[in-house]
Amino acid sequence: MTTPFYVAPEQMMKDRADFARKGIARGRALVALAFDDGIALIAENPSNNLRKVSEIYDRIAFAGVGRFNEFDTLRVAGVRAADVKGYQYSRDDVDARGLANQYGQILGQIFTHEMKPMEVEILVAEVGSGTAEDQIFHILYDGTVMDEPGFCVLGGDVERINAAMTDSFARELELGVALRMAVAALAGPDRQIPASELEAAVLSRSNGRRCFRRLPDQEVESLLASPA
Repeated sequence: MTTPFYVAPEQMMKDRADFARKGIARGRALVALAFDDGIALIAENPSNNLRKVSEIYDRIAFAGVGRFNEFDTLRVAGVRAADVKGYQYSRDDVDARGLANQYGQILGQIFTHEMKPMEVEILVAEVGSGTAEDQIFHILYDGTVMDEPGFCVLGGDVERINAAMTDSFARELELGVALRMAVAALAGPDRQIPASELEAAVLSRSNGRRCFRRLPDQEVESLLASPA
């Protein structure tokens, strides 16, 4: 009888984490940041068919990087969970914190028990009645949930983009300034990203009950061309 192949649990978790991180880093990055009227979500995405940023509920948005089929499955699950809770109880009972914790449980279960972890990082953002109530939750491939103050970077060259955002980020920015800052951080010093290769959306307090609005290429191009 052959002896079963043994791998120490610590090594198995490390291998799974390395595998997930490498897959996520190969994708294009995404930035979410607060501005004076809500939260902006900007992703480098040349595809016209695949969406990294989407609405989940009235005041809540979802974004993901990594394998599209995996994070889109999570998006659909979040939409269904939000709809069921809003229908059974109240629309006000649906919040980003609860959804983020549910996502954390799903990803943590898969990371621990499945052979292959999900190669995704996601965020759930909720706009409040004022800047102080805005929330951005960052959920890692292993189910870790982090509350990100101000801005959040997912995928790509995270360290470089984080450093650029840390140097330039400030509270109460206008949308155009916030968009130019995020795009400059995504592009880096050696290249430019045209509006046609960007996916941008906002959760805006001034939009009424449905806060999510996707920005068309023409509006993005106009905002990027505005004087600093």
